[in-house]
Order: sequence, then C-alpha cells, then structure tokens
Amino acid sequence: MPHQIDRRQLQNISHLELLAKQAVEGFITGLHKSPFHGFSVEFAEHRQYNTGESTRHMDWKLYARSEKLFIKKYEEETNLRCHIVLDTSSSMYFPAGVTPEGPELNKLKFSIYSAAALIELLKHQRDAVGLSVFSDKIQLHTRASSSHAHHNYLFAQLEQWLQTVAGGEGRKTFATDVLHEIAESIHQRSLVIIFSDMMDNSDKGGELFAALQHLRHNKHEVILFHVADKSKQVEFAFDNRPYTFTDLETGEEIKVNPADVRKDYVEGMAKFRSELKVKCGQYRIDFVECDIHEGFNHVLLEYLLKRQRLY
Repeated sequence: MPHQIDRRQLQNISHLELLAKQAVEGFITGLHKSPFHGFSVEFAEHRQYNTGESTRHMDWKLYARSEKLFIKKYEEETNLRCHIVLDTSSSMYFPAGVTPEGPELNKLKFSIYSAAALIELLKHQRDAVGLSVFSDKIQLHTRASSSHAHHNYLFAQLEQWLQTVAGGEGRKTFATDVLHEIAESIHQRSLVIIFSDMMDNSDKGGELFAALQHLRHNKHEVILFHVADKSKQVEFAFDNRPYTFTDLETGEEIKVNPADVRKDYVEGMAKFRSELKVKCGQYRIDFVECDIHEGFNHVLLEYLLKRQRLY
C-alpha cells in the first residue's frame, strides 16, 4: 500500500516535496508490479537470504507474503553519498512558451522535478545527498547529508528555482569551468548525477569532455542526464512557416523557415549528441537521453540501476 501522507503534516511539506513523494510512491508501486523485483526489495532495504546464515534478522512478514526469504538490511549496509548537479543556464528554460495552464514544461522544470524525486528516494534509503546549481558559475553547493533538516533545505532551494522557470535570460552555460570546480569540491567517493543540456558557451568548448572526465576523479561514479525537448531540439519539428528563433543565452534573433535549415540542424545535433555519448562511454560515465515529455520514472530507474552496480 502506498504511504499515506498525514494531512496535519501538509503545512510543513513544500508543494515540490509533495509531488516528489507522490512520484516516488507511484514508482515503487510500479516496481512491485514489474520484472524488477530485485530493485524493489533493495529499495525496501532487504537482501536475499543465503543458506547457512543466521535467521536473527529474517523478515518473516515478507516471507508470509512472498514465500521468499529476505534478511533486513540496515543503514550502514546501504549508505551512499550522492551529489546532484543542476544546470540552470538560460538554455535550460527552453521551451519558453505559455499554455492555458501556465508556463510550458521546460528543461529546467523537468530537471528540478527529477532532482526532487531523487532526493525523496535517497531520503527513504537514508543516503546522503548534496546539491550543486550552476550556470556561468556555481550558484549553490552543499555538502552531502542525510539529515531531515538538510533534505528540507534542498527542497526549499529547488522550490525557489522552480519559481524562476519562466525567466533566467542571459545566463550562459560555462559547464567546462564549473564541472572542473565541482569535481575538485567533492572529496569523498560519490555518485554524481548531472542534469544538463551540455550547451557550453565558453571558448574552451573542446575541453568540455575533459571536464566530464575530471568528475571521475576520486573514483566518483557519474550519471549524465542529457535533457532535451526531443521534438523541437532534436527532430526540429516546427511547422512549415517563418519563425523568429531567439538564443535564450545571448538574446540574438534569427528569422528562418524551419524547412530551409532542418536537414543541417538535425545532422549537426545528431553529431553533437553522438560525440557526447561516445566520450561518456570512454570515460565510463552513464549517458542517459532525457526527453522532457516522457516523465522522469526512467530517471529513478537509472539511479537504482547504478546503485545496484555500486553495492
């Protein structure tokens, strides 16, 4: 049964945290119904019983439901440090349109929701989590902690960024310098999770891959969630009529009919994404393509897949 939220506690829970709780509960329920039974029991902090072990910590209630033997796992057996890195540069505010329900879902909003869901999942597992937010410079960098107060602080910070999803013009992405700085600041071995479109605007764009490699420093494990609006940014699926396209980071405008440039654009984007994917493979960085319109359950699943390989 999904965990029921006490209404008396709602006033102490941010809107973002409540959404994250609902997303994680739905995800866990889905795992129990899926072939990924190993992940669901790992999330519940159990491990399979091995013949000859002591039955002192056997979960007999779980045995009664599943007819399978599991040993209860404890915090010291499952502790992990995770550091979430969030790109808030202007390109992450794409698409910048408005719907009747409000601002259109954009890359930053998707990333914030995904980060919040991961924090909620980490909280359930008693794992330590830290957060870095960057654009042209690091705007926030916290230590990793598993305390309740720390989780509340992270949700409050993400909630503030969520309120800026319709703005943010003029903040360029200098991922190269920032990722080097973040790599130097995380001293203990951690799982580093990045949400970014990796649109670097520095004059050292060729060094972007070296910055990604630097994140493997101190044996960190890295997942890069490459965030995009697939229909518009990858497939360039615009109607056959003139558009004025605006660079969100420089304000530069260009008027063009999408049909005139679609072929070259799609080929250029495919080359960029392919090179990024290949380099991540070389550096043993998990590269995950994220379409903001597909939801973020796959973000949670990729985290669990990586976690299972680490422990």
